[in-house]
Amino acid sequence: MPVMDGIEATRRTAADPALSGVHVVILTNYCFDEYVFDALRAGAAGFIVKDIHPEDFLHGVRVAARGDALLAPSVTRKLIHRYVTQPLGIGTGTNLEELTNREREAVALVAQGLSNEQIADRMVISPLTAKTHINRAMAKLHGRDRAQLVVLAYESGLVTPREPG
Repeated sequence: MPVMDGIEATRRTAADPALSGVHVVILTNYCFDEYVFDALRAGAAGFIVKDIHPEDFLHGVRVAARGDALLAPSVTRKLIHRYVTQPLGIGTGTNLEELTNREREAVALVAQGLSNEQIADRMVISPLTAKTHINRAMAKLHGRDRAQLVVLAYESGLVTPREPG
């Protein structure tokens, strides 16, 4: 992009209250770990690479448009490998103490990749209540979407990657 990069454009979009309904999907050739993290921290709802099939691209846009998060499988694989092979720093200054126990539980389940319906089943609550816990956690943690909740959950140590095997 000639004037600014996609991360800065995403950051500006996420910061503009008039664009609160916009969900950014980053489409790029780059899938470096830090670029992915920067995109998610900036407010991207999705991150896909340009070798994606057109129907998968459309699926990604639809997922982001409904407010969910999406990472390309190749990106997900790299991030999982990074988390499994590198120790995480605990306590990055997030306000997890502001969350209720149920909100913390919901965030941990979001970080496991579960849908609202699956979270509701696990927590033995309605899907609407699960969504409420997630939305309240997002508000308290100043997260824009589920992707940011996942990053916060891992960075704070609320959840840790499973050991392989």
